[in-house]
Amino acid sequence: MGKVNSMETLDINQKPMLCSGHAACPGCVEALSVRHVLATIGPDAMAVIPPSCMAIISGPQPFSSLRIPVYQPTLEASAAAASGLRRALDSQGKRDTHVIVLAGDGGTYDIGFQCLSSAAERNENILYFCLDNEGYMNTGAQKSSSTPHYARTGSTPEGKVTRKKNLTEIMAAHQVPYAATASVGFLPDLIRKVEKAKAMRGFRIITLLVPCIDGWGLSDDGGLAAARYAVECGAFPLYEVEDGRRYTINRERGDRRVADYLALQRRYKDIDGVNVAILQDEVDEGWRRLRRQVEMSA
Repeated sequence: MGKVNSMETLDINQKPMLCSGHAACPGCVEALSVRHVLATIGPDAMAVIPPSCMAIISGPQPFSSLRIPVYQPTLEASAAAASGLRRALDSQGKRDTHVIVLAGDGGTYDIGFQCLSSAAERNENILYFCLDNEGYMNTGAQKSSSTPHYARTGSTPEGKVTRKKNLTEIMAAHQVPYAATASVGFLPDLIRKVEKAKAMRGFRIITLLVPCIDGWGLSDDGGLAAARYAVECGAFPLYEVEDGRRYTINRERGDRRVADYLALQRRYKDIDGVNVAILQDEVDEGWRRLRRQVEMSA
């Protein structure tokens, strides 16, 4: 008889905070991720959602699919809007109400980065979630600075010629209380990080990798597999940084090769072996750098 893998039981608040009937694509990893994020945050919260896939999923007020109040600002203003909302709640004595941001990589890495950096520098008491699908997927899958090297997009049909920006390292350089990466493909780690960030004060940011079915060219049921492969091959490390100094790797990379991860995605359909080897070297280099950070923080 073969070995049976044990299943970990999670104590999750199952009260639905993201209602059914929303406008996400079939198999959307973003909707699945937000479902668990909101269930962990709970009802005493307000969300800031800039133009993005999540803005479409959540829908307009008063018909939002979220069971918490939602404010939709301009694309560049999420962190500033959340900062103002936080101060308004504080002035009303509602200091325990969480202010969260649910923004895509376009509104975080790129267009919203100035506001994000300023809020981090001020250590605003907000919890920022970057739903990173590695491109402007809501407008036709154009490249962002989160798009990885050689990925084909609507604006890089021959493959992106630059590497992905390392947002978590940039936020750690701001010495914010908490910066982390997470994936719904590793749900216990995701929930633990949301709970940890929820219990803290000051600026906190968690970047979630959310593979896009259409933009990445995945099978309709392939989103979770891509999310797991990204972690297992080391392309998306799961780690956390506290106060810009204390680094913790939450899951070691497995023996899966980057080529296995790329093979799932149509955006890498025609990549040649030389470029696959370059991407493998980049991932290996990133892990060496991350381990040095852990060693120094120890």
